Amino acid sequence: MTIAIRLEHRFEHPQDAVWAALTTPELLARWWAPGNIAPVVGHRFTMDMGNWGQQQCKVLTVEPGTAISFLFSEGMLDTTVTWRLESAADGTVLHFEHAGFNPETRMGRTAYEGMGSGWPGLLNRIDGELAGQPDGRQ
Repeated sequence: MTIAIRLEHRFEHPQDAVWAALTTPELLARWWAPGNIAPVVGHRFTMDMGNWGQQQCKVLTVEPGTAISFLFSEGMLDTTVTWRLESAADGTVLHFEHAGFNPETRMGRTAYEGMGSGWPGLLNRIDGELAGQPDGRQ
């Protein structure tokens, strides 16, 4: 049995700006962590999570401009992060899921609890980054 974190976040920014924040290494580093992400299925990348170390990742699925999922912390947590965007009249809705946490292990429980409380704040940081970007209209 595994458990997941699921969130929905509304942005007053166009979908292409939110997509860029999720899939452009320079923007991703400003709101989450440095990592050479690319929206290409099979692309392997590393995220520098500071005290939590270098996390190996692999892009699993891509719907250009709309959705991306990737294996996060391969060989350690082996969880999957999925970001799906939906255009809305007032901007963009992000449907977020971080799935695959194993509650039977200490690492799985600790990661789920920590990331469960951390993800809402991280997603809020995207707003601030996009407000400062030329293409992040409000």
